[in-house]
Amino acid sequence: MSESSLKILTIDDSRTMRDMLRLALVGAGYRVVQAVDGLDGLAVLEREAPHLVITDINMPKMDGYGFIEEARRTKSFRAIPILVLTTESDPVKKQRARDAGATGWIVKPFDPVKLVEIVRRVAA
Repeated sequence: MSESSLKILTIDDSRTMRDMLRLALVGAGYRVVQAVDGLDGLAVLEREAPHLVITDINMPKMDGYGFIEEARRTKSFRAIPILVLTTESDPVKKQRARDAGATGWIVKPFDPVKLVEIVRRVAA
């Protein structure tokens, strides 16, 4: 699948972080849709059917763990790659995200070049 046809959902309660993600991903040729928390993320996931999700963990209404668990309960979203992008680096939290169904973990602040490399790897 070419990058220009790949749609990525980013979920983060920080507008600045969403803008930084959009800039890095659109700059690499991806289409980006955004959500402000886990609940919004589930609605956008259903509506937009992205090819990959990048989610924060610490958000209001529904955190990233809740989003991942809910997304994985839906058959059509069980195989979609979900990357966690967070300031957290605690191994217990990483394991919890993996147990919930996360594909990978990226610590903020992120390097845009490395982010795009990871996206290319997991979306292939």
